[in-house]
Amino acid sequence: MTTPAGSGTGFGSVSWWGLSPALDLQAESPLVELDSQEVTEHGVPELDVLLLGSVDGRHLLRTLARAAHWPPRKLNFHVLENNLEAVARHLLLFSLALEEPEKMGLQERSETFLEVWGNALLRAPVAVYVRAQAERLANLVPEPDRLAEQLPWLGLSALKFRERDALEAALRFWAGEEKGPQAFPMSRLWDSRVRHYLGSRYDARRGVSDWDLHMKLHDRGARVIHTREFRRWRDTGVAFELRDSSSYHVPNRTLASGRLLSHRGERVAARGYWGDIATGPFVAFGIEADDSSLLQTSNGQPVKPVVWSLRGGSVSLPARLSALHCAKASLRQTMGWGFVVAANLIVASAPPAQGSFTVHFLSLGSAQTLHHKSCYKGRFQMLYVACGMAHLLSPELAACVAPEGRLTVESAR
Repeated sequence: MTTPAGSGTGFGSVSWWGLSPALDLQAESPLVELDSQEVTEHGVPELDVLLLGSVDGRHLLRTLARAAHWPPRKLNFHVLENNLEAVARHLLLFSLALEEPEKMGLQERSETFLEVWGNALLRAPVAVYVRAQAERLANLVPEPDRLAEQLPWLGLSALKFRERDALEAALRFWAGEEKGPQAFPMSRLWDSRVRHYLGSRYDARRGVSDWDLHMKLHDRGARVIHTREFRRWRDTGVAFELRDSSSYHVPNRTLASGRLLSHRGERVAARGYWGDIATGPFVAFGIEADDSSLLQTSNGQPVKPVVWSLRGGSVSLPARLSALHCAKASLRQTMGWGFVVAANLIVASAPPAQGSFTVHFLSLGSAQTLHHKSCYKGRFQMLYVACGMAHLLSPELAACVAPEGRLTVESAR
């Protein structure tokens, strides 16, 4: 599998968005025989997937959204990331996608998801939601019983105690424990990243942005990304502008991460934005669509403007999920959308049935030791490895894959 992305320092040291389109993991996994050991005592086959560096949960969301296309199957996702901020974003984005409809409407949920997921700056109402949800999650992480009661799909038991403490600390920071915009000056940090990436080309950044888009993304199949949207994201970090541009002014703290820097000969911890400023959040959901007419272009630009919206129809899943679809919208000059978003996400039309799927987060750095635990030996029918985690592939990790299991690796092209 290849990525429609370029290469270089623009990727940063922390990944917040995937560099390849979202996958339906059931389509990539081996078929299950009804008389196999994977069938539970209730007669429902299980699919165990190990994901290394999936980053943004796009594969999990697309798999759940398309579960109605497959026979009933219990889905067990085991996720291993290289930083706890990514784990915290998983928790927040999944909680948002599975929010009860009585608390948040479908349209509001889709727009909130887009902003939290892909924007460096948020609208004030979205920032309020992030703070409230982060506070709730921070209170649940140290209390396993309450966590199991309120979020039965989530498993944190494999994390070490110090990792849970660090996870709680990240959520507390999102909740605003450190007050004021100076705690995370996103606009200044973003501009600093762009200046470091471009160097002497900074004054010609508009031309560089167009070059990167056409030579690194369009030439690799992502022609539906509009020049205007990509240029705005490169300049400001705002990929999805659903309202007037002046309303985006609150830093998105979920994109903050820590890093050890050298200062006067000593190693000091610093919080900042160390993520991607080269490719953006467009690739994961935006360059593929089931309706090919949405991908038509004219003179190198998309011809059908689209926006994210929700179609409320329920699907026949034990979890009673509804799929997030891409719908054509009336042309709004203030938005200028040319970016196609495929029907890959999910929101819940009703609370998921307990046991229909689980998401287990593994301890950081445990990839080389999983085979020591008997519960993981030969367990996973599918192993997904992101390009940033490909160095973890080893015979020891292969011991955790079931016979006839599948391996999917994101390449760095």
